[in-house]
Amino acid sequence: METTYTSLTKDRLLELYQKEQKAIRGQATPMVNRIRQHAFTRFRDNGFPTTKQESWRFTDLRPLLNTEFAFDFSNQSRNIDVDKLFTCDVYDLDTFSITLLNGWFVYKHAPLTRLADGTIIGSLAKAMEVYPGIIDQYIGRAAKPDQYEMAALNTAFLQDGLFIYVPEGAHVEKPVQLINIANAEHPVFLQPRHLIIADKGAKLTLVHCDHSLTHNISFTNTVMELYAEENAVVDHYKIQNKGRNSALVTNNFFHQNKNSRLSSNIITLNGGFTKNIVDVSINHSDCLSEHYGLYLVDSNQHVDNQLNIDHVAAHSRSNQLYKGILDDDATAVFSGKVLVRRHAQQTQAHQNNKNILLTDNAKANTQPHLEIYADDVKCSHGATVGQLDPEAMFYMRSRGLCERTARQMMMIAFASEVVQKISIEALKKRIHNMVEKRLKGELSICDQCVLHCNSKEPTTFNIDLSKL
Repeated sequence: METTYTSLTKDRLLELYQKEQKAIRGQATPMVNRIRQHAFTRFRDNGFPTTKQESWRFTDLRPLLNTEFAFDFSNQSRNIDVDKLFTCDVYDLDTFSITLLNGWFVYKHAPLTRLADGTIIGSLAKAMEVYPGIIDQYIGRAAKPDQYEMAALNTAFLQDGLFIYVPEGAHVEKPVQLINIANAEHPVFLQPRHLIIADKGAKLTLVHCDHSLTHNISFTNTVMELYAEENAVVDHYKIQNKGRNSALVTNNFFHQNKNSRLSSNIITLNGGFTKNIVDVSINHSDCLSEHYGLYLVDSNQHVDNQLNIDHVAAHSRSNQLYKGILDDDATAVFSGKVLVRRHAQQTQAHQNNKNILLTDNAKANTQPHLEIYADDVKCSHGATVGQLDPEAMFYMRSRGLCERTARQMMMIAFASEVVQKISIEALKKRIHNMVEKRLKGELSICDQCVLHCNSKEPTTFNIDLSKL
């Protein structure tokens, strides 16, 4: 099947959906196809989000939609040896590593792996064929296409992505690392879909890395549904290091049941346009839901973090801490909402967003919001937008540090509060190192360097001896 090219207008996408029905449906169950059709109807009615909506008021998609994008409905990347394209360079990070290339699951041996404890890891497209009962029980329950237009678009075109099922009582010893790679000669539009289920008493750590291997234009619109059932413990890390010509919209839906523990940490190091949507439903009592974020943006980069946490039941806690450093003409948005329903008594919910602006042209818009209908709660929210503390800068300069070094040390200290929340030691060290490089302006140089440190191939230098 040939690659299809189209611009991202609503009418063109609706035509594409009808044209590619056979490929899109694949081996999915009737339930999945009904979910697709419902999402298609919602996108047909609502289209793309606009700046007239409060949650998109400072983030305009329109400039990104005019490009002619390529769509791949048949997995044309299936025969590519991804190890030759990318190797994770986090030293001593022992993970169960899997890769998505241009939206499709890439494997050497089998599309699904079943571990000794019954855990299933692999391709969502294959899981829809092999495990239809699990798929029908969970898919689409947490995602909200009626509220989120980009989630509706993803659901309508749902095909492949990551599938993880951790059965009752199973503890996955190694972190599962998902490496999501965009690598194409032409502008490409990707819509991976992830379904993660941690059953009763299960434990799972998921590391999700978004990368670009070229400077070509790409637009990735991701939906992840993650279910933490009763007494489950889930740690989720999302590392975003995309090219400056990339656009990334992530729709993250978390569904928590009684006494579950969830920790999510989203770190944005690079990317032209980034919108992270986090929607959490705390459906039962005694849950803990912690959400951290760090974004470092410069040039004309834009990052938008939108968090909605819904406390449905009593005796649960949530915490949000997002911090950003903005340089040059960069812009950032934080929109956080905590909803405490009438029966969610004795809820504790805290929300904090802090931003440092390094130039007069950098802009941060922050909107913390509490909506409380219960009377026995402990809730707080706060937001700050400012520059580096001049008194602290003077103190450090008086101790013999130059201005550049003092600024870098203060920024690193500011960012480290979020980095320290990473429980995987090797990953924490690597992210700390990447943050330091990013703040020194060195990280963006890596993809230009001839050394290619993450490559398994030996580095060769072509030297013209006649010039010596």
